[in-house]
Amino acid sequence: MKAIIPAATVSRLPLYLRCLGEIPPSQTTCSSEQLAEGAGVNPAQVRKDLSFIDPPGVRGVGYDVAELRALLRRELGLTKQYRVAIAGAGNLGSALTMYPGFNEAGFEVVALFDTDVTKIGTTINSLTVQPFKNIGAIVASLSVSIGVIATPLEAAQEVADRFVDAGIRSILNFAPAVLKRPAGIEVRRVDLSTELQILAYHQTQVGG
Repeated sequence: MKAIIPAATVSRLPLYLRCLGEIPPSQTTCSSEQLAEGAGVNPAQVRKDLSFIDPPGVRGVGYDVAELRALLRRELGLTKQYRVAIAGAGNLGSALTMYPGFNEAGFEVVALFDTDVTKIGTTINSLTVQPFKNIGAIVASLSVSIGVIATPLEAAQEVADRFVDAGIRSILNFAPAVLKRPAGIEVRRVDLSTELQILAYHQTQVGG
């Protein structure tokens, strides 16, 4: 039976994958120390995290870069491309459609929704803004598997409900709201204002 990877470890696996992507092509192996430096953790943590995917490594030599990258991509489910729909065609939603990191990581933004009649029908980064009411039909027709909420707080729950009703089981939420969702729905929250407040706290601790 496959071991369940702790959530904290899962959150670090993409960091290790990113670090591997920054290694020069001429370098075929890497050490836990090198990964630790790039990910901002200690080498013991790297070795513990990677033990869950059991990559072959040689003491004094390290991990094979190509093999470890393949194992991480497999564990993270990145062996196929995922289609993404964004709700909210404002500044944030529009910027997300242009973020090159999505395509590089295997995520393709295929739909953009809004309720503003002045935005519906316009084109943003080759995507035509669709009416919010059409989420269900468009998500189904385009085989969307991940929904992104880039709306104001007051609209976030309704958007989440519509995504779930359309069959989406994974949601990335940029709205400053804690969403109610049924069991089996994974929601990741990105709250920029909270992160800035945490930084402000640390700034006061150093006398800033």
